[in-house]
Amino acid sequence: MLKSKTIFITGASRGIGRSIALRCARDGANIVIAAKTAEPHPKLAGTIHTVAKEVEQAGGKALALPVDIRDEAAVAAAVTRAVEMFGGIDILVNNASAISITGTLATPIKRYDLMQSVNTRGTFLCAQACLPHLLRAANPHILTMSPPLNFNPRWFGPHVAYTISKYGMSMCTMGLAAEFAQQGVAVNSLWPRTTIATAAVEMFFPQALASSRTPEIMADAAHLVLTQGSRVATGQFFIDEAVLRAAGVTDFDHYAVTPGAPVNADIFLD
Repeated sequence: MLKSKTIFITGASRGIGRSIALRCARDGANIVIAAKTAEPHPKLAGTIHTVAKEVEQAGGKALALPVDIRDEAAVAAAVTRAVEMFGGIDILVNNASAISITGTLATPIKRYDLMQSVNTRGTFLCAQACLPHLLRAANPHILTMSPPLNFNPRWFGPHVAYTISKYGMSMCTMGLAAEFAQQGVAVNSLWPRTTIATAAVEMFFPQALASSRTPEIMADAAHLVLTQGSRVATGQFFIDEAVLRAAGVTDFDHYAVTPGAPVNADIFLD
């Protein structure tokens, strides 16, 4: 269903971004792997080049680009290179994100700035760079990995800096959806109902890893969103499990890190 579509995915060298890349590659999509990790990381698995090989093995075409989405010139150059290679951009997946689950006194301003620059600013910058091409696409989508806007103080008190940055991503979804609805660009967010077994969860919530789901559930949900008509839904904050249930999925055990075990609810969802 995504055959020959060009999908620009930030932070696709591991985790959820990698899983979305591989799921779309199975349709024969062109995947632009835009991420910082070009050389092996001592603590984190995966590089843009290893994922590119996996994409091609899965049936897609890959373009691996080392990109720091805080760098305006680097983002512009990556978008230009993608268009030169594949002729356009059909889908943007804003997956790259910085995290620090820390209180105010334990959050250095350098870390605060990193989260705002990568999460909110990076989402806006990548959308701004891709939109001229999305507006020419047949079924354009922007899908951002960010939560529903939930103003329960429990999601602000423990980690206000991180919450601001993630809600900034969600506000980009809301604003861009309203701005480009008439032009037929679908702009939505996707968030997991449970914690997902990624490097971030392993670092910040190690106790939740065994009761998490694998990134493949987010990839399958993303695929369902990205293959629907761009005028069907926009400005929505989708939850992975709800998307899959609406498509008729009833068994989620194969997504579990520990099949049969209770799953751990993710943050930002009451």
